[in-house]
Amino acid sequence: QVQLVESGGGLVQPGGSLRLSCAGPGRLFRIADLNWYRQAPGTERELVASINSHGSTDYADSVKGRFTISRDNAQGTVYLQMNSLKAEDTDVYYCNARGAYSSESTFDFWGQGTQVTVSS
Repeated sequence: QVQLVESGGGLVQPGGSLRLSCAGPGRLFRIADLNWYRQAPGTERELVASINSHGSTDYADSVKGRFTISRDNAQGTVYLQMNSLKAEDTDVYYCNARGAYSSESTFDFWGQGTQVTVSS
């Protein structure tokens, strides 16, 4: 089992910025689709941003133009740059790495979550 390690959460004022980081094994990250999810208590986990192994990105409509996902395979790290933060971005953010070692062996690993609070 692989544990991904997130960092960078915290308290920020509306309109501010934060950068989340998620670290894992480089050999894993090179073949994985990497995702950031967020979840508030009592709600379902929401996909915020994703970047596949070829570098193509996708975003939830609610964060387009404000958030940017990027990856550094050599360092085994995926980032989420969050700008123009709003109160409704307050959530626990989770990193996810999903893919396949082979046609018969898939993986789906998660981080422990990092709290992002946007408040004045």
